[in-house]
Amino acid sequence: MADAAATAAETEKLPVSGSPGISMKMVIVLVVAALVLGLGGAFVMFKLMAGGHGGEGAKTEAGAAKGESHGEADSKPVAAEAKPGAVKAVGPGVMFDVEPFIVNLADMQEVRYLKITVKLELETQEASVELTSRMPQIRDTVLVLLTSKDSASIRTSQGKFQLRDEITQRINSFLPKPSVRTVYFTDFVVQ
Repeated sequence: MADAAATAAETEKLPVSGSPGISMKMVIVLVVAALVLGLGGAFVMFKLMAGGHGGEGAKTEAGAAKGESHGEADSKPVAAEAKPGAVKAVGPGVMFDVEPFIVNLADMQEVRYLKITVKLELETQEASVELTSRMPQIRDTVLVLLTSKDSASIRTSQGKFQLRDEITQRINSFLPKPSVRTVYFTDFVVQ
C-alpha cells in the first residue's frame, strides 16, 4: 500500500498538460487574424480591379440632376481643355457627343433593354467633321453591335471594357484615318 501511495503522490507532483503544442486561445487568435487579412486583401483587390470606374453611377445621376438634354445639339463636338505644355498625342482629345442609343438586347428568356449614351474622344477637330458626315453609318453599326449583346455579358466590368473597344474599332473602320482614341459611357442602363 505504501507503493501505491508513493505512486499517487508522484503523479500529483507532475504538471498536467493536454497538448505540448499551441494553446486553443492562440489557434483562435491566428484564425481570426487570417480571416481579417484575407478579407482586407480581397477588399483591396476588388478596389484595384474596379479601378476608377466606381464613380460612373454618381456621374450619371449628376448629369440627370442637371437636366442635360440629349437632342440635336449633343451631336456637335465639344473642345476639350488643353493643358499647358501637354503633348498633343498624350493630352486630352476633342470630345464628341453622340445621341443616346436605346436597343433591345439579345436575351432569350426575357425582353431586356439597354440605354447607352457615349462620348467619343477624338485625335483632332477635323475628325469631328468626318464623324458628323458619317453619323447614320456609325449609328447603324453601333446599333447592330448593341443588339447582338445580352445583359449578362455587358453588366460586368470586363463586358463594358470589351464593348468600349468594339465600338471604338467599328467607328474607326468608317474613318479614313483611325481618329477615335476611346469611347466613354456617360449613361449605361440595363432594364
